[in-house]
Amino acid sequence: MRLSGIVVLLLIVLGNLGFWAAINRPQTGLPWSGTIKSVSFSPSRADDDPTLVRKLPYLDETHLATREEMDEDLALLAGKVEQVRTYSTLEGLDQVPELAAHHGLKALPGAWLDERLARNEVEIENIIRIARDNPNVERVIIGNENLTLHRLTVDQMVRYLRRVRAALPDRVKISTAEAWSIWLDYPELAREVDFITIHTLPFWERVDISKALDFTKRMVREVKNAYPDKPLFIGEVGWPSAGRSYGDSEPSLVNQALFLRHFLNWAHQEKLDYNIVEAFDQPWKVNLDNNASEKHWGIWTVERQPKFNWIGPVIEFEEWPFQAAAATFIAFLPVAWFLFKWRNLRLPGKIFFGVLVQFAATLVIWTMSTPVLKDVAPGTGLMLGLLLPAQLLLLFVVLIAGIEVTELTWASRFKRRFTALPPAECKRFPKVSLHLPCYNEPPEMVKLTIDSLMALDYPNFEILVLDNNTKDPKVWEPVRDYCASLGEKVKFFHLAPWPGAKAGALNFALTVTDPEAEIIGVVDSDYIVTPNWLKGLVPYFENPKVGHVQAPQDHREWENDLFKEMINWEYAGFFDIGMVYRNEANAIIQHGTMTLIRKEALEKAGRWGEWCIVEDAELGLRFLKDGYESVYVQDRIGHGLVPDSFMAYKKQRFRWAYGAVQILKAHWRSLMPFTKSGLTAGQKYHFVSGWLPWFADAFYLLFTIASLIWSLGMVLAPRYFPTPLAVFTLPTVGVFVAKIIHHFFLYTTRVKCTLRQRSLAAIAGMGLTYSIARAMWQGIFTKSTPFMRTPKMANKAAFTQGFLMASEESALMLAQWIAAIVVLLPKNNFYDPDVRLWSLVLVVQAMPFLAALITSLISVMPSKTSTDEPPAQTADPAKVQPAA
Repeated sequence: MRLSGIVVLLLIVLGNLGFWAAINRPQTGLPWSGTIKSVSFSPSRADDDPTLVRKLPYLDETHLATREEMDEDLALLAGKVEQVRTYSTLEGLDQVPELAAHHGLKALPGAWLDERLARNEVEIENIIRIARDNPNVERVIIGNENLTLHRLTVDQMVRYLRRVRAALPDRVKISTAEAWSIWLDYPELAREVDFITIHTLPFWERVDISKALDFTKRMVREVKNAYPDKPLFIGEVGWPSAGRSYGDSEPSLVNQALFLRHFLNWAHQEKLDYNIVEAFDQPWKVNLDNNASEKHWGIWTVERQPKFNWIGPVIEFEEWPFQAAAATFIAFLPVAWFLFKWRNLRLPGKIFFGVLVQFAATLVIWTMSTPVLKDVAPGTGLMLGLLLPAQLLLLFVVLIAGIEVTELTWASRFKRRFTALPPAECKRFPKVSLHLPCYNEPPEMVKLTIDSLMALDYPNFEILVLDNNTKDPKVWEPVRDYCASLGEKVKFFHLAPWPGAKAGALNFALTVTDPEAEIIGVVDSDYIVTPNWLKGLVPYFENPKVGHVQAPQDHREWENDLFKEMINWEYAGFFDIGMVYRNEANAIIQHGTMTLIRKEALEKAGRWGEWCIVEDAELGLRFLKDGYESVYVQDRIGHGLVPDSFMAYKKQRFRWAYGAVQILKAHWRSLMPFTKSGLTAGQKYHFVSGWLPWFADAFYLLFTIASLIWSLGMVLAPRYFPTPLAVFTLPTVGVFVAKIIHHFFLYTTRVKCTLRQRSLAAIAGMGLTYSIARAMWQGIFTKSTPFMRTPKMANKAAFTQGFLMASEESALMLAQWIAAIVVLLPKNNFYDPDVRLWSLVLVVQAMPFLAALITSLISVMPSKTSTDEPPAQTADPAKVQPAA
């Protein structure tokens, strides 16, 4: 490895470590070393679940904390807090005041009230008994947020408060707990209590942590001003250390520690009475609303370990060095290997690819760490387990695209660059048999192709015109008669009925090919070839290792039609980018037109595969397995016609994608690493990686459907379908953005077209996402599908057909848009950043389907020539010159 590669590797490692250190840098704030006045106390352990006992009365009390466990907890709190607050007198909590007294702690018991009136009576009786029997009980709280949550009315609460007051000794003061704003709205409630108990939780008010303490101060100030003669008790104040964000409120250990430290210093300075919620984390609370934040309000973990230092710096995730080391290790070996292999790679390319790989590794570790950092709810954890493998595939596709960008942009030279040779360099003229298959094609178009072949500047060739299963004699007989008028050089064959589609016709052609022919040429029936095609490419067969020579598919007569212009440049991207890149590894895709094939190699490989609907690409792979080399000449030597409609365009790409799956299923053993199949590692890589983006499209469709189902669940059953975290949603958007960047970057550097044409090509290519995805899934689960001809020279479809040709894509687009709106409708969802992000993801996911509709509508727009008849075919093949 060159010194520059070592320096790049070192900088990437240091940059990655610096990134992890920066996001986990220690945070400092006001220290706190005093005792805490009060904490909310629930003795439940990790496996306890009071909600089960409440719902299933037949369960025993093994789901509740024992008396011994309560005593252990209170012993732990002694000396650190002055008082413990409980919220109910049931499920063993009536023992807390007695146990607290043994440890010198005051108790603030509460009676839980709700719509269950019989249960309320038990709570009332218990709270009266507890207050009478325990001297360390100086105050009681009757009910918790009943008006806030609309469980009881103000009149009901007044009656309960009066009943308890009448039964309590004068030394015990009484209150009820409500959100701060409720006290401002109900002064009649304030008249019934001895002290005002407010809950000031800025987290649930969607307040950013930087404004949380000021918000708390304002809440306290407003209630104090409203009731200056009533003592004020802050019954709940705190911040969660993990879980889901809520509006601008972000749960984190650092936020919890710094908020509480600042609050305690302020409360001590102002001599406020307060209660921190809560002492210990309560995992069972996640079952209340599937929000993991509910279980992380404790200042001790559920294992009774302190979460943070009250005096020194606080670190969000102290184990971050393991994350950094894992991300570095994952990226180090591939980056080092690639930098060693790419000795001809310029410095910017080394930096670009190294950073890309390190970013991918860091993203993987970040995603896998999310359950630890966020302690997500069960539904979210299940989603992570299902989506992570698919996300890894999408990330791999992005890395493959990055390798392509790196190779084509910053490689200092191309090892295999071929051009059409000057005519004078053709010294030997082996016999070439040109095969022209056609099926139900316009006769005048086929005649034009034959004319261009007849005009070839080459002395030794024959032309075999193969009409395959055309039923209408008015279509094939004019071609037969025209061939008969051209002499012995042109032979016409009408095959009906004939099996094997195009491959079957080409295999028949081999049986009638001149025995002296050494080279087979295949041309589609809509192509006009330049006179220099054979002289320019045949000399490459002087190398006995060359099995086939491929020229690009290029197109004509698209300039006055916006749709055809779009797809012309979409095709050009593959031939100017993908094929050039694959050619460097001798791994090009063989195409069934503008191709020259060594006849001996064709016979040795077993002829054309009639089982595969992309017989050309499959045959090219067999050539490579037999050890032959390929030659890709980037010069434009022939020009055909693009499809006339979006439906034809979709069907053509469907056939290519379905055929790709057929090839992979038939040849997968040969493409596996470390298997001896005649293929090099580079050839295996290109045949697999070249089709991976189509598999990514298949997963994109799967994500789209799954996101619709999940969105429906978010609205109808939010407890079981939580809002996906950003770490799950951003990869989908990221892959979409990466594809756009990849397209525009490489089109700018490799394809000679304008920004407008690059944009049109991007829309056209994006519009094929659904067709490709459907082909991939159908190819996985079926063995074959009928060969779909791509019609040419068709009339413009009616405008309504523009919608019909993209009906399935339009339905998916509308479903995504509707889902994006619907998920925002439930209460508070619009203010949740995760829900808003999910809504945005749904809109972005609809873009390929919108692109399909746009492309389809453009395909039915009148062309600039605006005629209902096909354009006249008047091109002179002698005047069609190769592109530079």
